[in-house]
Amino acid sequence: MGNLKPLEIVLILVVILLLFGAKKLPDMARSLGKSARILKSEAKAMKKDDEAAAPADAPADQAPAAPRTIQAAPGDVTSSRPVQEQNHTTKS
Repeated sequence: MGNLKPLEIVLILVVILLLFGAKKLPDMARSLGKSARILKSEAKAMKKDDEAAAPADAPADQAPAAPRTIQAAPGDVTSSRPVQEQNHTTKS
């Protein structure tokens, strides 16, 4: 990028506008931002799950916890989904 001159950068932007059209660019940027937020929230959830690993000897009389929900962005209910958690008990 250091070798590009300002005229070349403007020419590249014009070609992008011609290829995708001015109407589609805001939608593309919005969906890219939404995807980045989803990726970030999933990475945080995975890190939190790794840090708070459940103990293997959980009491049997304990009631099952309610399913957790991950949201992609604050207030975004369209992309929230329940998280499937695995049991750490094995049957032999």
